[in-house]
Amino acid sequence: MNRRKADRRRDVARAVKDVREKLSSSSGTRPAFDYEILLGYSRNRLSAWIAVLILVIGTSASAGYWIEWHFLLPWTGVLIAVMVLTGLTHRRFVNAEDGQNNLHYWQRQLIIGEALFSTAFSGLFLLPAMAREELSVFLFGVTLLVIAVTAMVCSNLPRAMLAGTVPLAIVGIISLALHGTYLSYTIAGFVLIAEGFFFLLATRMQQTALTMLEYRAEKYALIAELEQAKAVSDESRRRAEEANLAKSRFLATMSHELRTPLNAILGFSEIMQGEVFGPIGNDHYREYAADIHNSGKHLLNLINEILDLSRIEAGRYQLNEEAVTLSHVVEDCHHLIKLRAKTKSITVHEQFEPNLPKIWADERAVRQIVLNLLSNAVKFTPTGGEIWIKMGWTSGGGQYVTIRDNGPGIPEEEIPIVLSAFGQGSLAIKTAEQGTGLGLPIVQALMQMHGGRFDLKSKLREGTEATITFPSSRVMEVMPAIDDRPREDAAGSMQSILRRRVS
Repeated sequence: MNRRKADRRRDVARAVKDVREKLSSSSGTRPAFDYEILLGYSRNRLSAWIAVLILVIGTSASAGYWIEWHFLLPWTGVLIAVMVLTGLTHRRFVNAEDGQNNLHYWQRQLIIGEALFSTAFSGLFLLPAMAREELSVFLFGVTLLVIAVTAMVCSNLPRAMLAGTVPLAIVGIISLALHGTYLSYTIAGFVLIAEGFFFLLATRMQQTALTMLEYRAEKYALIAELEQAKAVSDESRRRAEEANLAKSRFLATMSHELRTPLNAILGFSEIMQGEVFGPIGNDHYREYAADIHNSGKHLLNLINEILDLSRIEAGRYQLNEEAVTLSHVVEDCHHLIKLRAKTKSITVHEQFEPNLPKIWADERAVRQIVLNLLSNAVKFTPTGGEIWIKMGWTSGGGQYVTIRDNGPGIPEEEIPIVLSAFGQGSLAIKTAEQGTGLGLPIVQALMQMHGGRFDLKSKLREGTEATITFPSSRVMEVMPAIDDRPREDAAGSMQSILRRRVS
């Protein structure tokens, strides 16, 4: 919810900023976009300067067929001078450091330069010439070519496109219409249509350029947000590592500080409970000594489980792997909890597949896993209940151990809770003695370290089934028996085999 609120506030702030920038812009876009659009237009003009110069020279050379040279040369000189002037203006704007601050000034200068170029180019229609009808077709083609080139070059700035083509189009349309022929009217109409078409094309291209700028701005904003999020994540990770280090130091210190007095409490309470130095003489004191001893054992077990889970989470729990017979470990754990099960009149059934090979694992960790699961089963199974222990092969060649009880069960939505540290189910707390809530998380972590899997299935008021599965890579292959017969017998058998082959 907090994340959604933060995203909504960020979107609102971005929308308000965009609207404020659009209101402060003369073109209805962001001021930064206005500068980018004008800068792109100037760069396009500079890159096309040589091409436009070639177009001017080619037009002048071709027009010499109808127009005398002493009229064309001044027109060509004026047009080239205007081109040089506008080119220098564009270069000054591109290299200007304060171009974004004086945007309106530069935009006005560049549009005036386009208008001067278009006006100078339209002077071609005013030069005296011969064969007017042939020249009209030539001027029509040149006009369309100039309008198309200007529209492509000035596509980022439609106002500059209008300034660079409207004077030429107006003079051309009027000049052609004054001829009074059907051909001249048709050509003048085509010039008008071409002007409108290329203006619409320039407008669409400007919208495309604005869209690309929007996408680029969003990309940069997203990159900035990702960098900020990464910085926050790195800082959070650093703080978490510091907190984890402080926790580890605290647990390492407190484990020693707590275990030392606990050992004394357990030892002295056990001596008092056994009345080693004489009878106590009061049953209440004897009960108090038993309570002190049991409480000390509970606290010591809690400290050991917290330390084990902390070492596993910190990656400092080292597995002492060796060949382990899983059935022997399960039987030993069964013997350890048999007395508690007998006290609650719980029947424990065993179902083991015979001749299971050994597995490569940490015997202490496996013993802790099985003992935790069996202790939970005895703890949460009501008086007179039943527990089933099954062990055998998996379909993938591994080995599994399943412990199932007919206790109160766990609601499905509470299974993630009981698998978390210090988590306990609500019904289990009400119907059984409370524990630390660390047994199942330790089982899950130890199985993950062995590359295995821990599955917990439960139905309310039907019982719980816990299954640990060791992968096939942990199962050790059974080697064939070694022939321990005397060498003479082995040599005799080899000779007999050779005789049979020869025969």
